[in-house]
Amino acid sequence: MRIAVMGAGGVGGYFGGRLAQAGHDVSFVARGKHLEALQARGLTLKSPLGDVTLKVRAAEDPAALGAADVVLFAVKLWDTESAAERIRPLLADNGVVIPFQNGVESIERVGAVLGVERVMGGAAYIASRIGEPGVIVQTGSMARLRFGAVRPTQKKMAAAFLAACQAAKIEVELADDIVRVLWEKFVLLVSISATTTVSRKNVGVVRADSDLRWLLETCMRETWALGRARGVTLADDLVAQTLKFVDGLPGEMRASMAADLEAGGRLEAPWLSGAVARMSREAGLEAPANHAVYAALKPYIDGQP
Repeated sequence: MRIAVMGAGGVGGYFGGRLAQAGHDVSFVARGKHLEALQARGLTLKSPLGDVTLKVRAAEDPAALGAADVVLFAVKLWDTESAAERIRPLLADNGVVIPFQNGVESIERVGAVLGVERVMGGAAYIASRIGEPGVIVQTGSMARLRFGAVRPTQKKMAAAFLAACQAAKIEVELADDIVRVLWEKFVLLVSISATTTVSRKNVGVVRADSDLRWLLETCMRETWALGRARGVTLADDLVAQTLKFVDGLPGEMRASMAADLEAGGRLEAPWLSGAVARMSREAGLEAPANHAVYAALKPYIDGQP
C-alpha cells in the first residue's frame, strides 16, 4: 500500500514509521530541521514498544512524493485548510485522506477543501513528540488507531488500510460509527488538554489534586453533554469510563498543547475547549469550565505574547 504522511510529528511520525517498518511504501511530508534529519539520517522511533531507525523518503513539497492510496493527515489544527490544499497531488489516483487530528471538526474542514468523498474519520491514541529532529519519542505504551469510512464508497480502502495496520502490528480498530469514536476521544482530549495546559502540570498531578480533578471531570461532562445534544450516541457512563481511563495513564503524561505552551508555540485551544464553548453556545448550552479554560489560554493562542 502507498501511504503518505502529512505532518511527520508525534502521531504521523510514529504510525508512519511503524507502517514503513512493516514494509509498506511510506513517504513523509515535513519541513525545516526535522525534514533535513529525515533525509540525512532517517526516522528514529524511541518507544517502549521497540526502538528502530528507518531510511525513509521525505520532502517538503507533497507533489515530489507521488500519488498515495491513503494519506495520514496529522498536522496541527491551525494548518488544516492550507495543508489539505497542499496534498491534492497525493490524491491524483483517487486516494483517501484520514485525519488523525485533535478535535471533532476535521472531516468537515478537510472535506470542504478536497471533497467529502475523499475524507474518512480517524482518532489516534498515543503520547509522542519530536524529541529532536528526526526522532519521535513515545511516552508510555499506548499506541492505537481507530478509523472508519464516512461513505460506502470508502469501505474497500478502509479494509485495505486496516490490513496494512494489522500487518504492522499496530493496535487498530475499524469503527462502524467513527463520529461517535471522535466524540469519545474529544471528551478525553478536551479535559486532559485543558487541565495539563492551564496547570502546567502532568496528568499525575491533575488527577491527584481535588480542584484540578474537579476541572478535569467538569470539562468532560460539558463535552459529553454537547455531544449528546448534537445527536451523538455517547454512553450514559462515558464520563465515569473516561475518568477511570485517565487514572490508568502514566503519571508523566500531558497533552501536546501543554508542551506547545511551554515551548512558546501556537495552541489548538480554539478547536478544543474553545470549540466546546462555541458549539455549546450555539446549542443553547452552558460550558463555563471550558469557556474559562479557553479565556485563560486565549492570549497564548498565536504563541508567546
